[in-house]
Amino acid sequence: MQAYYPELIAPVRRIGRREFDFARHIVVMGIVNRTPNSGLDPNRSMAVTQAVGRAEQALREGAEWIDVGGRAFRSDQPPLSPAEEIDRVVPVIRGIRELSDAVISVDTHLPEVAEASYKAGADVINDTHGLRSPGMAGLIAETGMSVIITHSLGGPGEKVVRPTYEDVVSEVAAFLRQRVDYAVGSGIEPEKIIIDPGHDLNKNTEHSNALSRRLGEITAMGYPTLVACSNKHFIRESLGAERGSEELRIGTIAANTMCVYQGARIVRVHDVAGNVAAMKAAELVLGLAES
Repeated sequence: MQAYYPELIAPVRRIGRREFDFARHIVVMGIVNRTPNSGLDPNRSMAVTQAVGRAEQALREGAEWIDVGGRAFRSDQPPLSPAEEIDRVVPVIRGIRELSDAVISVDTHLPEVAEASYKAGADVINDTHGLRSPGMAGLIAETGMSVIITHSLGGPGEKVVRPTYEDVVSEVAAFLRQRVDYAVGSGIEPEKIIIDPGHDLNKNTEHSNALSRRLGEITAMGYPTLVACSNKHFIRESLGAERGSEELRIGTIAANTMCVYQGARIVRVHDVAGNVAAMKAAELVLGLAES
């Protein structure tokens, strides 16, 4: 298998206060969850000071981007109103913005939360519902924010029993093309769009491994591709690894490296230090950066 170098749409991008050349650089995004029930994040916290401290640590370890979340994707959770989600994420976004010019995204599918996060200093909406919530695309176009369009079948909090696909990679790619067309038609500029195939979001281990193995079919769309493999079930099941184990940490790095080899240019991670080192090595091996 040869490395794949996608021809990117607007590879050099100004996102918030930072500029990235996605043709030459792999960006590490650190995860900060202010949720009580994220099954993937050993550092989740409901305390604002601890969440901001986690972001500060991630920045020290080399993250250039922080993704703030206040709602788990999982379906087995109590209802959470937009106001409650805003109360979770906005103080953290404000705290991070006070200490850094790093890119800040908010992991939300609700336009009310997106608007409040933008006013607090967020630069990007990370939408795991693929811009299907009424008003979200229009808000992003109006504010000029960037957006991560992610594939999922049901969206956050929605139960999808035994998800099935004829060809998961082709179907995910078709979904992303359709949602990108919708975004552009709604006034979002192409240079503001990033895509994410949504590993493990309404997908089983076989589906997520296929996405990793054939990611070049997704990155070929030309939009910078983010992968969110960190600590996910498909890695745990593939390795027989426990949550929080060193084996899972290393498996995450391997999955991210595999995806970068096929054109991914943003990795969303819990273990920032390990992935920063791995992505620097990957840049050199791929010839994206010079030693």
